Amino acid sequence: MKFMKIGTKPDTFYTQDASRILITDTPNDLVVRINNTTYHLHRSSLVPKCGLLPRLFTDSEESDSVTIELNDIPGGADAFELCAKFCYGITINLSAHNLVNVLCASTFLRMSDSVEKGNLLPKLEAFFHSCVLQGWKDSIVALQSTSKLPEWCENLGIIRKSIDSIVEKILTPIAEVSWSHTYTRPGYAKRQHHSVPKDWWTEDISDLDLDLFRCVITAARSTFTLPPQLIGEALHVYTCRWLPYFKSKSHSGFSVKENEAALERHRRVVNTVVNMIPADKGSVSEGFLLRLVSIASYVGASLTTKTELIRKAGLQLDEATLEDLLLRSHSSSHHRRYDTDLVATVLESFLMLWRRQSSAHLSSNNSQLLHSIRKVAKLIDSYLQAVAQDVHMSVSKFVSLAEAVPDIARESHDRLYKAINTYLKVHPEISKEEKKQLCRSLDCQKLSAEVRARAVKNERMPLRTVVQALFFDQESSSKGASSRLDSQELFSRGKETSTDIHSRMHKLHLGQAETASIGKAKNILEGAKRGEEKIRSSTDPKKIVRKGTRSEHKHHISRDR
Repeated sequence: MKFMKIGTKPDTFYTQDASRILITDTPNDLVVRINNTTYHLHRSSLVPKCGLLPRLFTDSEESDSVTIELNDIPGGADAFELCAKFCYGITINLSAHNLVNVLCASTFLRMSDSVEKGNLLPKLEAFFHSCVLQGWKDSIVALQSTSKLPEWCENLGIIRKSIDSIVEKILTPIAEVSWSHTYTRPGYAKRQHHSVPKDWWTEDISDLDLDLFRCVITAARSTFTLPPQLIGEALHVYTCRWLPYFKSKSHSGFSVKENEAALERHRRVVNTVVNMIPADKGSVSEGFLLRLVSIASYVGASLTTKTELIRKAGLQLDEATLEDLLLRSHSSSHHRRYDTDLVATVLESFLMLWRRQSSAHLSSNNSQLLHSIRKVAKLIDSYLQAVAQDVHMSVSKFVSLAEAVPDIARESHDRLYKAINTYLKVHPEISKEEKKQLCRSLDCQKLSAEVRARAVKNERMPLRTVVQALFFDQESSSKGASSRLDSQELFSRGKETSTDIHSRMHKLHLGQAETASIGKAKNILEGAKRGEEKIRSSTDPKKIVRKGTRSEHKHHISRDR
């Protein structure tokens, strides 16, 4: 950071009560009041350099002491004191932190070269242009300091010049970046060669106030030079910086009761960031969007903001990971661990878009759309396995999310079976009817042989599901027999399956309808076994030989006749 020192005399100001007094042999003849602070000074030192002061006390020139009030001076008492010290030749130190306030104050006091050569204002302007705007962090600090005096800084062009300087440096080719910058991403310090990363600028500008940050990002985007992913990364860094619970995965991140002022600040951040997200798909990650949806609900963001976030999150749901979906619920109306309502809403948005795109491409290749929906189906089934472990997860919520996935999306139902089985383990108290609801979307025909075999022996599953599993398991076995697989092994499997049914019947209290289903399953199994025996006998080599012998015998008789 650059500094400028002006003046050579030591500081002889001291404080007495609420007054600032200069130690000198000359009596004070100028009193300047700025809010709650009073300065006892000398007209001979200030009037020659401050063009404003003579206009304020021309009618009182003959009096021994003149009192004026400067309550509206930009920068307040601190900025005025630095200007006063310059008039006395006392050393002052200037940097990007205090330059803007003093620059505005000296402009207010009219400390220009037209009043006296070598005055303060031209020195400050030269330092601002030649030093502050040439540095990266100096430009950011100067821009940030304009937030206290927005009108003055806007009129003096300080804001525009600072933003232009920052954007110019952001657009500088990576190979030419030589400024000191902050970059604290995990793993970066461990790299052997510290090349400048593409997003080197994102952390430093995250220190800016929201409106100034928005101005910088808007100016950078208007050049059409930066890729959308870099803009998205800057938004991500800023969100993490100003929303303290953004990176928190624990429920405690939302448990602290915030005052309305803090919530309003966070609402503004969410609304502004969402409006700045580039329209390009993938400019921000799906995890970032889902976290924003969750926080938007918590802080009470506008309906427009939440709707747009859900649309964007639904647009790229197929890029999400399971960890992205496992967002903690922060609603006080229920005790569920995870926010399944949020996931269901985003899934609905994704499906609406998917159906619309599928209808528009009926005659073309839908392989990409099919890949997308199947990827989401696997993700939702994995999510169901996770939320099934929540003891507060209701059957209706679980079933609603499971059935929201279209049939075409699930090539295999193995993941869905595991999710249902996990839910039954964690919730052993649910009724038979609720078990039937859980398994309503489970298609046993789409289970792998290994999982179907486990389902047949799973006593937690409703009997109707077991019967279906038995049927398709035996059907698969019969097809294998007709393909001349080992029929003895198939027969043994059928025998084991039949034994499983008898075992389940003894262990469960069955109703009339369920007993009928069991009987039907038994008939299917017995018929399948008879078919296997018939296939086996028809392929017996000995019987084939015997048939051939009889045919030859008849042929010989015919010849004798």
